[in-house]
Amino acid sequence: MKLLYFAWIREKIGKSEEAYDCPESVSTVKQLMDDLKSRGGGYEEAFADESVVRVAVNHDYARLNDSINPSDEIAFFPPVTGG
Repeated sequence: MKLLYFAWIREKIGKSEEAYDCPESVSTVKQLMDDLKSRGGGYEEAFADESVVRVAVNHDYARLNDSINPSDEIAFFPPVTGG
Protein backbone atom coordinates (compact mmCIF):
# COMPACT_ATOMS: atom_id res chain seq x y z
CA MET A 1 0.00 0.00 0.00
CA LYS A 2 1.26 3.46 -0.82
CA LEU A 3 0.48 6.25 1.63
CA LEU A 4 0.70 9.93 0.66
CA TYR A 5 0.70 12.84 3.10
CA PHE A 6 -0.02 16.47 2.23
CA ALA A 7 0.26 19.92 3.87
CA TRP A 8 0.44 19.99 7.69
CA ILE A 9 -0.06 16.21 7.87
CA ARG A 10 3.18 15.77 5.90
CA GLU A 11 4.92 18.25 8.20
CA LYS A 12 3.83 16.46 11.38
CA ILE A 13 4.78 13.01 10.06
CA GLY A 14 7.99 14.21 8.44
CA LYS A 15 7.58 12.58 5.05
CA SER A 16 5.44 12.96 1.96
CA GLU A 17 4.92 9.27 1.23
CA GLU A 18 5.77 5.77 2.35
CA ALA A 19 5.16 2.14 1.55
CA TYR A 20 2.93 0.54 4.17
CA ASP A 21 2.71 -3.18 4.85
CA CYS A 22 -0.97 -3.45 5.65
CA PRO A 23 -1.73 -5.92 8.47
CA GLU A 24 -4.63 -8.30 7.81
CA SER A 25 -6.52 -6.69 10.71
CA VAL A 26 -6.62 -3.34 8.84
CA SER A 27 -9.44 -3.28 6.30
CA THR A 28 -11.00 0.19 6.61
CA VAL A 29 -9.76 3.78 6.46
CA LYS A 30 -10.51 4.17 10.19
CA GLN A 31 -8.48 1.08 11.10
CA LEU A 32 -5.60 2.38 8.98
CA MET A 33 -5.67 5.75 10.74
CA ASP A 34 -5.79 4.02 14.14
CA ASP A 35 -2.84 1.81 13.18
CA LEU A 36 -0.82 4.79 12.01
CA LYS A 37 -1.76 6.75 15.15
CA SER A 38 -0.44 3.86 17.28
CA ARG A 39 3.06 4.54 15.89
CA GLY A 40 3.13 7.58 18.17
CA GLY A 41 5.04 10.79 17.59
CA GLY A 42 4.06 12.76 14.51
CA TYR A 43 1.57 10.09 13.41
CA GLU A 44 -0.33 10.34 16.66
CA GLU A 45 -0.36 14.13 16.37
CA ALA A 46 -1.41 14.14 12.69
CA PHE A 47 -4.33 11.76 13.22
CA ALA A 48 -5.41 12.95 16.70
CA ASP A 49 -8.51 14.69 15.32
CA GLU A 50 -9.95 12.61 12.49
CA SER A 51 -12.53 15.30 11.70
CA VAL A 52 -9.83 17.53 10.20
CA VAL A 53 -8.24 14.85 8.01
CA ARG A 54 -9.58 14.05 4.54
CA VAL A 55 -8.78 10.80 2.78
CA ALA A 56 -8.70 9.65 -0.82
CA VAL A 57 -8.44 6.00 -1.83
CA ASN A 58 -7.13 5.59 -5.37
CA HIS A 59 -7.93 9.27 -6.10
CA ASP A 60 -11.54 9.06 -4.85
CA TYR A 61 -12.70 10.72 -1.63
CA ALA A 62 -13.25 8.13 1.10
CA ARG A 63 -15.05 7.90 4.43
CA LEU A 64 -13.72 6.34 7.62
CA ASN A 65 -15.77 3.15 7.18
CA ASP A 66 -14.73 2.62 3.52
CA SER A 67 -12.82 -0.57 2.76
CA ILE A 68 -9.17 -0.55 1.71
CA ASN A 69 -6.93 -3.13 0.05
CA PRO A 70 -3.17 -3.76 0.22
CA SER A 71 -2.74 -2.55 -3.39
CA ASP A 72 -4.45 0.83 -2.77
CA GLU A 73 -2.95 4.30 -2.81
CA ILE A 74 -4.21 6.26 0.21
CA ALA A 75 -3.78 10.03 0.46
CA PHE A 76 -4.26 12.06 3.65
CA PHE A 77 -4.79 15.81 3.46
CA PRO A 78 -6.51 18.68 5.28
CA PRO A 79 -9.90 19.99 4.17
CA VAL A 80 -9.75 21.88 0.90
CA THR A 81 -10.92 25.49 1.09
CA GLY A 82 -11.87 27.86 -1.64
CA GLY A 83 -11.57 31.55 -1.89
